[in-house]
Amino acid sequence: MKKRWSRELNELPEVTRMTIRTQIGTQYYDDTFPSSKEQMAFEKNVFNKTSRTDSEIAFFGGMTIVYKSSIDLFLYVVGSSHENELMLMSVLTCLFESLNHVLRKNVEKRWLLENMDGAFLVLDEIVDGGVILESDPQQVIQKVNFRADDSSLTEQSVAQVLQSAKEQIKWSLLK
Repeated sequence: MKKRWSRELNELPEVTRMTIRTQIGTQYYDDTFPSSKEQMAFEKNVFNKTSRTDSEIAFFGGMTIVYKSSIDLFLYVVGSSHENELMLMSVLTCLFESLNHVLRKNVEKRWLLENMDGAFLVLDEIVDGGVILESDPQQVIQKVNFRADDSSLTEQSVAQVLQSAKEQIKWSLLK
């Protein structure tokens, strides 16, 4: 039997970086720009090129860049020049809609700074090591909420244990 279709792991669609602009955070998944100075210069050039236009896609330095702005934030997803623009756009849409949910429809710098842990969870659920894991915002939201619920259950369990210990100590002292 002949294999009609096969694809190796290194051939999966990849993202080289995801950026939330206004110097909040950038996740680099390759070593195209090894030093932070080169990364900052690249980000500045991309921002200067994209901040003045209303389009959603740019080609810069041999890379495909899709982006979206919201109030005082710019969200960027960058892939190599041979990546599918629609796939990168679906990652960007997933990022924006997931952040929109996590930030309770306030996708702006102030709310993002107050919820950085949730924002990084969203980034981690969408892309891992440059490989696109998820492009459905509902799935990302569900996973992020599940993780948040897990942490609150852990905190609640610790609080319950402490309360139980206090009661046991109190009853042992009263005996």
